[in-house]
Amino acid sequence: MIAILDYGVGNLASVERGLRRAGATDVRVTRSEAETLSARAVVLPGVGNFGHCARELRRFGLDLTIATVRERGIPLLGLCVGMQLLFEGSEEDTATPGLGILAGQVRRIAGPVRVPHTGWNRVRRRRMHPWLAALPDAAYLYFVHSYVAEPLDPGTVVATVEHGTPLAAAVGADGLLGLQFHPEKSGAMGLRALTGFVRAAAA
Repeated sequence: MIAILDYGVGNLASVERGLRRAGATDVRVTRSEAETLSARAVVLPGVGNFGHCARELRRFGLDLTIATVRERGIPLLGLCVGMQLLFEGSEEDTATPGLGILAGQVRRIAGPVRVPHTGWNRVRRRRMHPWLAALPDAAYLYFVHSYVAEPLDPGTVVATVEHGTPLAAAVGADGLLGLQFHPEKSGAMGLRALTGFVRAAAA
């Protein structure tokens, strides 16, 4: 079973449909700690304001659940603001910390470019991550974001997207992947990204 964390934020139905199209047969939207910790893999979605997402996550105690997910080595996928929450904090709400799973901060996109960064853009691979093995280099994927993660360790960056300067489009570690783009809105290429995660959950 793949658990999608429900803390009142994110297009949960769209993420669930995307996972099912990618081959997942058992997907549950849940905020139950017991159900989440019994899952084969966990998805942390998120849209909107970083601070609101972080506060709601903590209100339901899901920050502690995610910490246990990581301790147990359960595969974890963060999507959009869900990816940003993996870091220590964000300029969008400096008073509200992130989960601190990855070292670094989330900062507003800078430079003479359109903000938010919206639409289809080419994603360039920086290193391999097993869950993205089926996603070709330079695939076009769909973005909507005004803030971008800046990992303390550049080796955390799995892929970048060019928007004035290279921005982190995917970050990862062992058993962990964060995607700034929306795979559930990215057609066939987004489906490939989710398929790798679904296969990891089934392994």
